[in-house]
Amino acid sequence: MNGPYKNRNVPALLGTYLSLVLMTIVLCVKDAQAQDNIPEDFILVEHPSEDNRLLLVLKEKANDSDYNGDWVLYFEEGSLSLNISGGSAAINRDAIPDGTILFTGDGNDQVSKLYYIKQNKPPKEIPLWLTILPPLIAIGLALFFREVLLSLFIGLWIGGIIAAGYDLSAIITGLFTCFDSFMVHAIGGDGHPQIILFSMMIGAMVALISKNGGMRGIVNLFAKVAKSSRSTQFVTWLLGIAIFFDDYANTLIVGNTMKPMADRFKVSREKLAYIVDSTAAPIAAIAFITTWIGAEIGYIQDALVSMPGMKETAYGVFLNSLKYAYYPIFTLIFILALIYFGRDYGPMWLAERNALQGVKPEDSDVAEMTEDLNPKEGLRSSWIYGLIPILTLLGVTMFGLLQSGFANMGGYESDESFMSNLQIAIGEADSLAALVWGSGAGMLIAAIMSVLGRKLNIKEANGAVMAGFTVMLPAICILVLAWSLAGVISILHTDVFLISLIPDGFNPFWLPAIFFLLSAIVSFSTGSSWGTMAILYPIALPLTWEYCRAMGMPVHELQPILYNLTAVILAGSVLGDHCSPISDTTILSSMASGCNHIEHVRTQMPYAVTIGGLSLFTGGLAFALGIPWWLNYLLGIGLIISFVRFFGKTQKIKGA
Repeated sequence: MNGPYKNRNVPALLGTYLSLVLMTIVLCVKDAQAQDNIPEDFILVEHPSEDNRLLLVLKEKANDSDYNGDWVLYFEEGSLSLNISGGSAAINRDAIPDGTILFTGDGNDQVSKLYYIKQNKPPKEIPLWLTILPPLIAIGLALFFREVLLSLFIGLWIGGIIAAGYDLSAIITGLFTCFDSFMVHAIGGDGHPQIILFSMMIGAMVALISKNGGMRGIVNLFAKVAKSSRSTQFVTWLLGIAIFFDDYANTLIVGNTMKPMADRFKVSREKLAYIVDSTAAPIAAIAFITTWIGAEIGYIQDALVSMPGMKETAYGVFLNSLKYAYYPIFTLIFILALIYFGRDYGPMWLAERNALQGVKPEDSDVAEMTEDLNPKEGLRSSWIYGLIPILTLLGVTMFGLLQSGFANMGGYESDESFMSNLQIAIGEADSLAALVWGSGAGMLIAAIMSVLGRKLNIKEANGAVMAGFTVMLPAICILVLAWSLAGVISILHTDVFLISLIPDGFNPFWLPAIFFLLSAIVSFSTGSSWGTMAILYPIALPLTWEYCRAMGMPVHELQPILYNLTAVILAGSVLGDHCSPISDTTILSSMASGCNHIEHVRTQMPYAVTIGGLSLFTGGLAFALGIPWWLNYLLGIGLIISFVRFFGKTQKIKGA
């Protein structure tokens, strides 16, 4: 097809169509399920007096004493305490910032209705179903047109319009809000400056060791092991497992290190990005000592507080849940099967074929800007100039994790084992600070070695650093827009709308399957696996505990449900993250591998969905039918091998 629509393809059309179908189903289900609970009976009306107050009224419940008492009115910049008496409570409009989103709740963070508050205008209710539009539009456009920056910005703009009252004037005010509010907050958000800084410094380090010949030396060193497409992919997988302690460090180091080897042996950038992305989060999510563990345990601990009678610790629940972590483990096995049998399918097979035939891929902006990072002419390549900065990055990062971790935990605990202390310290560590230390040290060591070793002069080293910063700029722009969209999603409470769709009265053994799908949808829509876990753990675990106890189920019978539920929320979060174009780790993986971002998402999604379906079967259907977890692994591995052999096609790789 010619013209601007030449990039349309079946997966993109199917993804867009399914998104629209899902939205339609969601709207129909939401309309069909009228709930008779307290939040749904809240309405906000103008107070008849002239004292500039708003009146919160309980529709048709004014005479019901059960609805009177203390409540909370939430908005994005704070909250107001209310006392409902006689079915109503008045608040001063001046106490709420002009042009804000206000939503009612019952004091337990349960959002029911959203309102746009503007001075001298009646409160305007925002239907909750509208809140799903920004991420759906951004994701659909990104898959359809393969222009991620424009798609993210349009999704952000739609969110700004909704948050500004979704009228004609909101088209302009929502646009300005995107610039002066959402983007500014995204850049200065919790941990975001550190991510931008260490991404830039790692880019500078990679540029330096590329310019001084160190990266070419590492490639020559790996060439002794990686002598074919298959062995190159295996080394990439092995490095992804080895750098287990943080997914960000994993993607940036492995992708940048193995990119020259992949090009030499004609491994497509899409395949490289897939291996990098699909080893990073899965191994970081399940290894005993990683930057993920502290967050995961914290989320689980928040849930355990609401589970009276549950004696187990958060770390104990996490460890017991690992045997049900099907998606991360199956993903690692699936990659090995693809490598061993030399088979691929779907868009990835086409990408691999193009790479073997020497067809230049649809490069990312990053790849186009790396041409000036080739080694300086006349230099003798030496792996030491590349390996020492990388080892410095890893060593200083690990030191930072341990130093900040032990400081936060109050020092070494003598009554605990060494391994327990190590696990606690990593969990308590300031991982982003450690990564900034590591990337900064790696950049400085690379610059010092380049100058003192007379590989580069000061001017050339400075030019390499600036080129490294420039290379990272497109990915940072994508990150800022993705964070901005996540901010809109948070303000509009899209996650709460999705959670509200869960029907009641299910057999508890089917809850893991439901929450696996829900966590994947939330993660896909928000682009955040950590955010999804933070949302769902405090809801799913107490809900299941209370529901099972109310049914008279003994603790030893409901514990497997809790363990599986803990695992599937983690697994679904990683699955949605792998499929989402607005995920930061997916963005970093495509950036580090020099792959067009949307091509990475498009080629990775069929593989992720394949393993997601298998994980849903083993962790959902097979679990509900009572099949033991160890038998599910045997069944899953057999299905993976059979699927790859049956559906995968070889490329007849020479020398593999």
